[in-house]
Amino acid sequence: MSKVYEKESSDLLYKAIVALKDEDECRRFLDDLCTVSELKAMEQRMEVAMLLDEGLIYSDILARTGASSATISRVNRCLHYGAEGYQAIIPRLKEAEGNKG
Repeated sequence: MSKVYEKESSDLLYKAIVALKDEDECRRFLDDLCTVSELKAMEQRMEVAMLLDEGLIYSDILARTGASSATISRVNRCLHYGAEGYQAIIPRLKEAEGNKG
């Protein structure tokens, strides 16, 4: 586990995120918390993770998202060897998308 998870001061941010009630509230909170470039980077990483999970190859992901090969590689590494955050959220997102249609 990363040392960042061991810091007590980090808990406030995670508690705030978990306390958000819906997508709109989350969007407004992150708009206040993050710069535009930080948000775009996180949005891009999430899209890359979803596409990697779908089995797309790097060149197709690059063409669709504009993400660098370094970003795609980092997300791929996290998908396989990370803290399992992507593995927790991707199935939930897919289920939510399935329930929409």
